[in-house]
Amino acid sequence: MFKVNDNYLKLPGSYLFSTIGKKVNAFAAQNPDKKIIRLGIGDVTQPLAPAIIKALHVAVDEMAQAETFKGYAPDLGYEFLRKAIAENDYKARGCEIAADEIFVSDGAKCDAGNIQEIFSVDNKIAVCDPVYPVYVDTNVMAGRTGVYDSAKEIWSDVIYMPCVAENGFAPELPKETPDLIYLCFPNNPTGSTVTKSQLQEWVDYANKVGAVIIYDAAYEAYISEEDVPHTIYECEGARSCAIELRSFSKNAGFTGVRLGFTVIPKDLKCGEVSLHSLWARRHGTKYNGAPYIVQRAGEAVYSEEGKAQLKQQVAYYMNNAKYILEGLKSAGYTVSGGVNAPYIWLKAPGGMTSWEFFDYLLEKANVVGTPGSGFGPSGETYFRLTAFGSYENTVEAVDRMKAL
Repeated sequence: MFKVNDNYLKLPGSYLFSTIGKKVNAFAAQNPDKKIIRLGIGDVTQPLAPAIIKALHVAVDEMAQAETFKGYAPDLGYEFLRKAIAENDYKARGCEIAADEIFVSDGAKCDAGNIQEIFSVDNKIAVCDPVYPVYVDTNVMAGRTGVYDSAKEIWSDVIYMPCVAENGFAPELPKETPDLIYLCFPNNPTGSTVTKSQLQEWVDYANKVGAVIIYDAAYEAYISEEDVPHTIYECEGARSCAIELRSFSKNAGFTGVRLGFTVIPKDLKCGEVSLHSLWARRHGTKYNGAPYIVQRAGEAVYSEEGKAQLKQQVAYYMNNAKYILEGLKSAGYTVSGGVNAPYIWLKAPGGMTSWEFFDYLLEKANVVGTPGSGFGPSGETYFRLTAFGSYENTVEAVDRMKAL
């Protein structure tokens, strides 16, 4: 008789945002007259920029002609997109990343989950706490996390690096030595950042202990402060210890279009084994590439027209973030984030747990956020709001919260 992967049975409950969706849908069904404002899931709301729409139309027309029709994409992605990424995201910042070190995919979430496949199950992971759930859950599925302690909401074989108010919601170097280190800056969910010198400490540490940093830079387009690195490859020595994940979802609104990429420098090796080669093998075996029309849309992100339009779009969301941050501060909430990231991290008032505040906010203000405990034990009593709604809904949501 067949058997299932028992590691899946170890996962506690359902995926965080699935749980939120079920609770909100149940409330909406019972209260059809209520206008619910959703500031929970980090999904964008502004339409695709005109330059991107134009590129999509041109590419669709090309697919209608035998002379310009495209079938399977190259394993790594089309060269026109990889070159645009290398030039604009890396060489323009003084980072030596070649086009053939870039692997185009259908999103950073998939890559964040899949990247662990090229590492031994014996590796020990270290994660920020609170943390984007995908990093931990995919390692649970692989059998790398040990036993779950439901009382403490932690895994026995995971190194948790608390990100709390006392350390500015940025992790400190762990006392126990990890093999794989997951870092995300600007951070989801806390909206915190690290300076270039702080990130350099992590690169130096990883090279010293022989660890690999899996660096999620999905929100780099929202950075506004000077000393915050946009890529880990701004740090000396990162080519020999870091893998970077990138997304077009938040900087260009591709949540419904799907496009991302992973950077693995050829200098990153385990002994004589190149991680670049392993990922190329995995990529070629299990993935047939992002669609041609989507990759052409990605190329338009780097056009002068596209850059200008997307700068305005990011500014729109960050204006929302500013309104949430300042509005909640004025109402007496303890809040952070919202400066270099589209997330606002707030302390649940009145000693409430994060899920108690979720229910309270949904019932009393009809506003949806994300309970901090869903991101890890250090997220308890905290709550995440996103700036990805419309400005009008953002204003209304904050005004409702201020009136509580």
